[in-house]
Amino acid sequence: MRILLDHNEPFLLAHGGLQLQIERTKSALEDIGVEVAYLKWWDDSQRGDLIHFFGRANPSHIEFAHSKGIKYVMQELLTSQGSRSVTHLRLQAAANRVLRRLLPANYRLPLRWDSYHTADSIIAITNWEAWIMSELFGAPHLRVRVVPNAIDDVFFRREPGSRGHYLICVATITERKRVLELAQAATMAKTPLKVVGKPYSKGDPYFLKFVESVESSQGIIEYLGPIHNPEQLVPYLHAARGFVLPSTMETQSLAALEAAASGLPLLLSDLPWAHATFSSKATYIPLCSGGLFADHLRRFFDLAHGLPLPPKPPTWQQVAGTLVRIYDSLLKDSGSHSQGYTEKFS
Repeated sequence: MRILLDHNEPFLLAHGGLQLQIERTKSALEDIGVEVAYLKWWDDSQRGDLIHFFGRANPSHIEFAHSKGIKYVMQELLTSQGSRSVTHLRLQAAANRVLRRLLPANYRLPLRWDSYHTADSIIAITNWEAWIMSELFGAPHLRVRVVPNAIDDVFFRREPGSRGHYLICVATITERKRVLELAQAATMAKTPLKVVGKPYSKGDPYFLKFVESVESSQGIIEYLGPIHNPEQLVPYLHAARGFVLPSTMETQSLAALEAAASGLPLLLSDLPWAHATFSSKATYIPLCSGGLFADHLRRFFDLAHGLPLPPKPPTWQQVAGTLVRIYDSLLKDSGSHSQGYTEKFS
């Protein structure tokens, strides 16, 4: 079995959780003995049995792969769609069905909806996103598999001890993550906060405002910058009182899962991905700012010691084993569509 991993966006131009997910998937598969490589678009001699594509694939690429006897797995993160309500999604699904009937095929091609019908298997990271893939894009129900994000083993190695006296946020410094608003609320609430992450650009106005907010917080906010090595991040998580992520859109945050593995209570935006992942084992807040946000933040800080802890996420070794079973079923061409997600949403 030789697996080829593929993706549209160069890591050079954008970073984030998806880059980490792709890199960790490759390492985890290699650790359990799977031959895996990144697809080299310039190398016509490269060979593979199955392409695992991260993102929404071009339907023509799937057709070309099938013509060469290569199976195709597609894994898209539905960050925007996954943050909408069921009512909104069903209205959008109805509009999509009308457009699919009325638009000629060449007009539909840039939308890449057809890839949900031609891929051999489609991977979602939560039952919520699996439902969206079938409801919104018409993905065949039995082709959709749920494989959650995983976490490095090092985050599980929390030693007994009291939690610290600060909250922590790990996120890209960008509007969608609302890290500036968090820093402003923490300053207003006089709640100690450490922030880990980096902007897409150091000249980004939002990042510059965030830095300004940190500098004017009188030491309440500490910006640690990016920490790429899990071994270096773990001590900050293990010593924190709780984890905060007030983003407006999300899929299944790796940072939140790392915090869950580290045994931290979670304060998250009231979004579907969070409920699908943590259920009642997290604290949820509306998308707010200013004094209301500060009140929620201070209350979470004060009550953190008594809050329920979130469930532990899977390890990368467990996820790699699940992926191999999916790959095997497709390559053997037996039972490849026999099981899909089962949860329904209303």
